[in-house]
Amino acid sequence: MGKKTLVLVSGAVLLLLVALVRLSDPSAVQQVRLAYFDYLQRLMPREAADLPVRVVDIDEASLADLGQWPWPRHVLAQLVDNLAAAGAVAIVFDVIFAEPDRLSLANMTRDPALSQWLEQSGISSGLNLPDNDLLFAEAMQGRNVVLGVADIRQGGAAGYRLKSGAVEIGLAPASALPRANALTGLVPMLAEASAGIGSISTNPHERFGVVRAVPVMWRSEIGLLPALSVEALRVALGQSTFILTGSGTTEGIVEGLRIGAFDVPTTSDGLFTVHFRPDDPTLYVSAHQVLAAAPDLIPLLEGHIVLVGTSAAGLLDIRTTPLGESVPGVSIHAQIIEQILLGDFLYRSDLTIGAEFLSFFVLGGVVLAVIANFGPIPSLASGLTGAGLTTATSWLAFRDYGIQFDATFPMLGGLVLFGSVFALQYIVADREKRIIRRSFAQYVSPEILADIESKGYDLKLGGVEQDIAVMFADIRNFTPLSETMQPTELVALLNELFTDLGSNILQNQGTIDKFIGDALMAFWNAPIPTEGYQRKACMAAIGMRAAISALNIRKGLVPDTPIAMAIGLSSGLACVGNIGSRDRFNYSAIGDTVNRAARVETSCRHIGCDLLVSDDIVTGAGDLAFLMAGRIALKGQSGRAAVHVLVGDATLAKSPEFIALAESHVELLDQLSRPEAEFAAILAQCQRRAARVDTKLGEFYDRISQRREDFQRIL
Repeated sequence: MGKKTLVLVSGAVLLLLVALVRLSDPSAVQQVRLAYFDYLQRLMPREAADLPVRVVDIDEASLADLGQWPWPRHVLAQLVDNLAAAGAVAIVFDVIFAEPDRLSLANMTRDPALSQWLEQSGISSGLNLPDNDLLFAEAMQGRNVVLGVADIRQGGAAGYRLKSGAVEIGLAPASALPRANALTGLVPMLAEASAGIGSISTNPHERFGVVRAVPVMWRSEIGLLPALSVEALRVALGQSTFILTGSGTTEGIVEGLRIGAFDVPTTSDGLFTVHFRPDDPTLYVSAHQVLAAAPDLIPLLEGHIVLVGTSAAGLLDIRTTPLGESVPGVSIHAQIIEQILLGDFLYRSDLTIGAEFLSFFVLGGVVLAVIANFGPIPSLASGLTGAGLTTATSWLAFRDYGIQFDATFPMLGGLVLFGSVFALQYIVADREKRIIRRSFAQYVSPEILADIESKGYDLKLGGVEQDIAVMFADIRNFTPLSETMQPTELVALLNELFTDLGSNILQNQGTIDKFIGDALMAFWNAPIPTEGYQRKACMAAIGMRAAISALNIRKGLVPDTPIAMAIGLSSGLACVGNIGSRDRFNYSAIGDTVNRAARVETSCRHIGCDLLVSDDIVTGAGDLAFLMAGRIALKGQSGRAAVHVLVGDATLAKSPEFIALAESHVELLDQLSRPEAEFAAILAQCQRRAARVDTKLGEFYDRISQRREDFQRIL
């Protein structure tokens, strides 16, 4: 089989496989499609319009004024009275009243302990206490008040009758509606007094996810339960019955819902797709203002459908919309009513899905034909052109007609096809470069990687001896911080931190060897020689210190739990190469220089600094700001090693403040063997001058008097 035939045959098979995957519609494919439709809504949200819909918000200000929720229902009775007096045409509660008001005085006296106390006190006889539920029911009586119930997983105690009727047109469309597992209860006298009952549940499939589509009706134990939004509209219009329309040829398909003169299109399973607009503060009126009967609220409420709900975070009725906003759940019901009044609907029919498949086959066929005859570059160009046309079609269809055409299926399917066919060439071409890039891309800067690829590199087990600079960096104060965070938050913070630190290493042409818990190892001058590698290692350390400070400020970790870091640098001979098994290996460095760098880092706590370098680093990067820190014993090393504190870059080294500090530091080392009074004076001078250079040097100088033995070999 020739190459061209192989491409065409394998491509045709792949086309069919991708189409079959789309037909099965797995969760991942659905999520990509929904994310794309969300993006279209963000690009083209529904425009705000002045409509007779308002939300009375049980917000934080209302809770602060009237007390925690739930409020006594005589307060809600007053709310209904005030809304009716303001001219609301329908009052809709996105609130569940499943049980009698426990704050009602009449109910309180049913408590055995309180009843016994009243009887013993002689004040129970003839006591006639008000019943808040009765007051609430009396306020609702004869008014267009709609109450909410919810779908729950199990239990429930319906015990009430729906207020709406439903007529089916077509072949059993109601059988396609989502099924309510069980319904919350409703206080009988409230259910009887209400003008409507609707479901406040917004999403049968993703209960805590993004709300994109809401059932217009539910199949329930008490009949066809309307959504709170459509029930509110029915009551406001004075209608008694919904008309559920379905297919005349296929059983169990919903086509729409009619409410009076309004036709509401749905998906085949009875879901209404919400076209969201950005959340508008003018939609809301604070509940405590309504209860105060502010006269300026009448124009905002008169002739309006008024929904009562909450935006208070503690009441857990916040939902996420495709626009990426977190909004009160009640506002979603309000937006549905607005859409129906405007006739602004989103559509996705079987015809639309068929057009998506056709686009995929056309785009895939073009890509396949071009790559077989002209190669990958022309094929990519033709594919990008086709993808652009598909996206533009999808965008225009959504903007002008509200049609949700999924451009991701043709585009991603075409991309899979192109990538798979192109892989036939990719498998046999440029193999060495691919291996190099896979081995080094995460560890070295793009400039070094490009140099390695251009010169080639032998990726075999083993290594070579080479002079390198080695860094070990360990995060400090991370354990106390981790105790205050969830594991997922901790991992996210650690990833962000290592990204910032790794960026400084790569920018200074270093190689990231490994991340070890909350520590990292890096080295310089390998895999390719790097001029001034010791200085670059120091500059990376200085940049990492600045990155830590920036992250502490950005995350608000100062002054309570700031993250700190100890960094140790050393240079010398080490064995550098690919270490591991023949099938799985990593590019790394081992040897005494590596061990010494690790010991230098652990000595930071003893020295009282965050950047500590060995003597050979100072020799290679002498123009930076260093302070002699003595000769210290390193675990596992014979003798003592000279170390220096890395204070800052060359600009700081030339500053008058550092020059003065360096002079005092030399004098301090000379005074270590002098009487205590003379030593204390020069130490105080060093501390004053250090404060003008870097406040972190304070701890370093505080510890010098206890570390005199570290300087005896220098004196």
